[in-house]
Order: sequence, then C-alpha cells, then structure tokens
Amino acid sequence: MKTSIEIRKDRIADFCRRHCIRKLALFGSVLREDFGPESDVDVLVEFEPGARVGLFKLYDLEQELLAVLGGCKKVDINTPRSLSKYFRDEVLAKAEVVYGQA
Repeated sequence: MKTSIEIRKDRIADFCRRHCIRKLALFGSVLREDFGPESDVDVLVEFEPGARVGLFKLYDLEQELLAVLGGCKKVDINTPRSLSKYFRDEVLAKAEVVYGQA
C-alpha cells in the first residue's frame, strides 16, 4: 500500500488492540497524489462486537491516532455505518486495510 504518510504497522496494531478495533483502513486523499499538508487522514474502523464507543471516545481515538500517525494535521475516524449511503460502497471498495483482515 502506498500512502502519503508513514504507517508504522506495529504502532497501529497496538492502538487497535487497546481500543477493541478489529479492522482499520485508510481511504480518501491519503491514498492519492492530491494529499497535502492541509489534508486530513480519513480512517475507517470496525470495532469488536460489544465495544461501546460514543462521540467523546471517538474524539479521544482521533487525537491518539493523530499522535500515532504523526506527520498529519487531522484524523477523521468513520465506521461503515457512519458513512453517507451516497458514497459508502465506493469508500468500502477503495479503502486500504492497515490492520485486520480485508
């Protein structure tokens, strides 16, 4: 997978295990040539069954993942259910899995 930021898979795996994330993927401009210094990193996660994650927890996860990734200005975490039905299928098809199974 070619991304515009450095992905340290060991740190991503640790982050995912600690937060009951069974799958983490990247999508959007981070996978394309138009990614720039002001671009955010779009992340798609699937949590383990039974994991309780509210808005405050998602915010905390975004801040921690920002530190894990480094070199980016903002991280947006999404779940498959939170994606708009108008582009959900496209995102799911193009997302690049970083942790978990494709």
